[in-house]
Amino acid sequence: MKNLFKTLALTAALSALSLTAMAAEPALHQTVTNPQALAVQSAGTENFTGEVVMAVIYGPQAPSKSYAATVTFAPGARTYWHVHEMGQTLIVTGGIGYTQEWGKAPVMLKPGDIVRCPPGVKHWHGAAPHSSMTHLALSEAGGTVTWLEEVSAKDYPSE
Repeated sequence: MKNLFKTLALTAALSALSLTAMAAEPALHQTVTNPQALAVQSAGTENFTGEVVMAVIYGPQAPSKSYAATVTFAPGARTYWHVHEMGQTLIVTGGIGYTQEWGKAPVMLKPGDIVRCPPGVKHWHGAAPHSSMTHLALSEAGGTVTWLEEVSAKDYPSE
């Protein structure tokens, strides 16, 4: 009988500890965000030509390291040449734009196009001269972006 009480006491103690640990963990649930509620901010002029605005959709939340932002380029606006240490994926959601890998011809982008830029590839992306362009930018936290020179007039398509 003593052993039964010890077993019950131990089980009760372990159950209490388990419940305490479960209560300490944050509740996991889906979130739904209206895009109008996202904070839109200027991307600045240090690494961009023209008017570019962005809104962070979500930041990395452990254990995930991914984050996403929506980026809108005014007509003619574009990034400088740059390299992502961890790579980047772009999904064009509106307008017409371009991307170019160093040493290659520019590629026109249209809604629905998906650009997968591997780690270490020098490139730029932005709007066409006469159209704005919006894309989702999907990246992984922990990697750096190395910003390089401005895209020259000879590299930017004139349409």
